[in-house]
Amino acid sequence: MEYRFLGRSGLKVSVLSLGGWVTYGEQVGENVAEQCLKEAYDNGINFFDNAEGYAEGKSEIAMGKAIKKFGWKRSSYVISTKIFWGGEGVNETGLSRKHIVEGTKAALERLQLDYVDLIFAHRPDVDTPIEETVRAFNHVINRGWALYWGTSEWSAEQLTDAHRIAEKLGLIGPLMEQPEYNMFHRDRVEKEYAPLYAKYGLGTTIWSPLAFGILSGKYNKEIPADSRFARNDIPDVDGMADDLKTPEGKAKLAKVEALKPIANKLECTLAQLALAWCIKNPNISTVITGASKPAQVSENVKAVAVASKLTDAILAEIESILGNKPSGQEKFR
Repeated sequence: MEYRFLGRSGLKVSVLSLGGWVTYGEQVGENVAEQCLKEAYDNGINFFDNAEGYAEGKSEIAMGKAIKKFGWKRSSYVISTKIFWGGEGVNETGLSRKHIVEGTKAALERLQLDYVDLIFAHRPDVDTPIEETVRAFNHVINRGWALYWGTSEWSAEQLTDAHRIAEKLGLIGPLMEQPEYNMFHRDRVEKEYAPLYAKYGLGTTIWSPLAFGILSGKYNKEIPADSRFARNDIPDVDGMADDLKTPEGKAKLAKVEALKPIANKLECTLAQLALAWCIKNPNISTVITGASKPAQVSENVKAVAVASKLTDAILAEIESILGNKPSGQEKFR
C-alpha cells in the first residue's frame, strides 16, 4: 500500500480507502461490512469514509461496530464523517452551527468513537453564512471531536472564501475536499481546483473513481440485476441506467470498450485501470472505493501496483481514447 500526506497536513492516508456510502447499513448486512473492513485493513488501507446521511446513519453504526469488534488501535486508522443531511427536521440539515455541533455528536455516538479524524461539510449550504460554518467546524476541532475539517463538492470560489474568512479570524480553514473524480469527470479536480493545491495545500479524498461502476465494464452489455443501476432508490444513481441509452451514455460505453486492450496489456481489470489512473494524479490524496464483498477489496488493492505501470506512453494512449482533457491545463502526471 502507498501512503500520501493529506494535503499540507502531517496526516498520512492510504492511497486507496474504503467508504460506506450506499453499501454498509443498507445494501449488505453487518457481517459482510465487517469482512470488507477487515480485508481492507489487512491490506494496508487505513482510511474509512462515512457520513451521517449514509443509510440514515446505519452505515456509521455498522462501521463503528466492526471497528470496536476488531479492537484496532486508534492510531492505526483514519475515519471520517460528513455533516449536512442529518434528518427531516428543519434544523437537521445544512451547515448551521446548531446542526454541525449536534450532527457531529450524534455521528460520534453511532460510530462509538470519541473523535473522528476528518469531518466534512457534505455540500455547500447557500442558506448559512460561510463564516458561521467555519466557526462551527473550528469549535468541533477545539472540542476534540474532530482533528481536521474539509468540504465536499464545494466550488473553488467557496473554498477560497472559507480560507479568507479563516485567515481573517485566525481560525483553521478546510484542509481537504471530497469531489467526484474519474476518467469521465475531470474538470473540477484538474482545472477548477488547480490553483488551490499550491496556495492552500488542498488535499483530496475523491469519490466515484469508477463513475458509478461504468468504468468497470459491467454495464457494457446489459444492466446486471444485482447492480446499483438496477435500483431506483439510490441518490445520484437513479435514472443512470436510462442515461446509458443516450448518445452520450453510449459514447462512454464505447470508450470503456476501447480501454480493454490497455487493461489486457497491463494484465489488469478495467476497474483496476480506472483506479490506477486516479492514483496517478499527484493531487489526489486518496481514492475512496466501495465494496460489497471482501474479494472486491482485495481486487481493488491491486490497482496500486497497476499505477506504477502507467508510463507516459500508456497515459497518452488512455488520453487519446478519453478525449476529454480539461482545456488550458498542464499535464498533471
